[in-house]
Amino acid sequence: MLKQVIAAHRLSVKKRELEGLMEKRGAIAAKREALKKREEELEGAVQEITEDAAEEAETAVEEAVAAFEEEVAAVEAEAAENDKAIEDLEKAIDTLQAELDSVAQKVDEAAGEVEQEEQDGEPSGERSNKTMNITKRFRKAFGMTAEEARGFFARQDVKDFAARVRDLAGQKRAISGGELLIPEVVLGLIREQVAADSKLLPYVNLQPVSGTVRQPIMGTVPEAVWTEMCANINEIALAFNEAEVDGYKVGAYIPLCNALKEDNDVNLVEQVVYALSLSLAKALDKAILYGTGTKMPTGIVTRLAQSSQPANYPASARAWVDLRSTNIFKISVADSAGITLFQKLITAFGAAKTKYGDTGRFWVMNHKTHMKLVVEAMSFNAAGAIVTGMENQMPIIGGDIVEIEDVPDSNIIAGYGVLYLLAERAGIAISESEHALFLQDKTVYKATARYDGMPVIAEGFVLIGIDNTDASTSAEFAADDANDVKTINVNTATAEVVVGETIKLTAFTAPGVGTVTWTSGTTAKATVADDGTVTGVAAGSSVITAACNGLTATCTVTVKAAT
Repeated sequence: MLKQVIAAHRLSVKKRELEGLMEKRGAIAAKREALKKREEELEGAVQEITEDAAEEAETAVEEAVAAFEEEVAAVEAEAAENDKAIEDLEKAIDTLQAELDSVAQKVDEAAGEVEQEEQDGEPSGERSNKTMNITKRFRKAFGMTAEEARGFFARQDVKDFAARVRDLAGQKRAISGGELLIPEVVLGLIREQVAADSKLLPYVNLQPVSGTVRQPIMGTVPEAVWTEMCANINEIALAFNEAEVDGYKVGAYIPLCNALKEDNDVNLVEQVVYALSLSLAKALDKAILYGTGTKMPTGIVTRLAQSSQPANYPASARAWVDLRSTNIFKISVADSAGITLFQKLITAFGAAKTKYGDTGRFWVMNHKTHMKLVVEAMSFNAAGAIVTGMENQMPIIGGDIVEIEDVPDSNIIAGYGVLYLLAERAGIAISESEHALFLQDKTVYKATARYDGMPVIAEGFVLIGIDNTDASTSAEFAADDANDVKTINVNTATAEVVVGETIKLTAFTAPGVGTVTWTSGTTAKATVADDGTVTGVAAGSSVITAACNGLTATCTVTVKAAT
């Protein structure tokens, strides 16, 4: 089913593109008809020129004829280009249709096998678990034949995985620390789903890696050298930019109904795969655009908005450049209408350096902004129908329009996705939450995956605000509540120190580990260092405060005079 859906979607997009080109062909035919009438008018004007006609009148007619011929050539060139695009698109549609027919045939054949098995087998209530698990729904979802699905659920690692999730779902209390690794074969299904659900993953440079690595990305490719036919070949130097990437964890949780322990493995695995893939795909898309670089990838917008080189910027990476004035734009309200808007957008896109890569071109915006562009591109064709030159593609310059609702209104992010490196690591795991939703008869599970990423060549992207809007350079991510510090304590409530000597205080945070800041209420009596070391200054007392995440804990330190 997944392969069918993807193929059907692509086919639908191509057909809509073809409809647009056919409408354009009609508009061109109308232009030709109008030119034909003008040609007749010009012929009449030429015939009316007499021998004693003024030189100015004759020159005017000649200029009109030259302009007409130029316009005719332009229309014919446009027609030829449109006809070629139609021809290419029709070939692409034929190929996609054949692919879709092939997938549909395989699914039908597989469905027939299962139906025959069910007719020849035992009654449904007595049918073996193996036959029950090979359902048409699962095979359609992941494009498996009956034999492939049978082999999938016959694997011991898949059996163990389903059994473990079912056992956890049946618990009334959470199992602290209980973790279940997803088998590699199931992990493959999740990755396939993430790729289908993520809107930006198809455009970026995805690299599976392990550990902290330096990933080379090719920069400018030098021009080859012309020479004599039998002469020596010149050597060219290829420039590579290295990006050092680590692995950060993106996570989600899903509540599974405890009734799953009574259900079959197919439904359970499907719920896990779909729920986790949708959540991870959404988080990935947002990080590719707005990731802060702290515990997550560095986003395209984040890099464009940097005012100075970050402290953690890799030494091996491309030289850092301030791109705020060259790659971030604001288009005024007066320029945000009709052809003027598209002229400004295309001009702004010209700042995206194409010499480093010309694949994966995209324009990211939310649905509302996309619809505004569609409206501004509308016009009437020769038949009086309203048409637009946009079908999920930016007019003239090209590039897919990708709708992501996390992008604010009137904001557009554009560039070449191949210049964004996304490093993916193995190790997606599902584990049980600390607190189960047992009152709702559900158990909560969380899933994690490891990614890192950054725009290796940030000059290949632009950020644009239309309608006189300053483009947003940050986004709000889901709070990391599971690791936020919720309590803080100091190892002792009271302590003593002698003037000139020191004692060490220790702060404890839970459940996460945060940065603790120390302050002394009376520095004339005692001071405290960043690590909690208290130094006695003069006889008396001071309240030492440890603070983290808006929480505080104190220790009253009594300072005694030296004897």
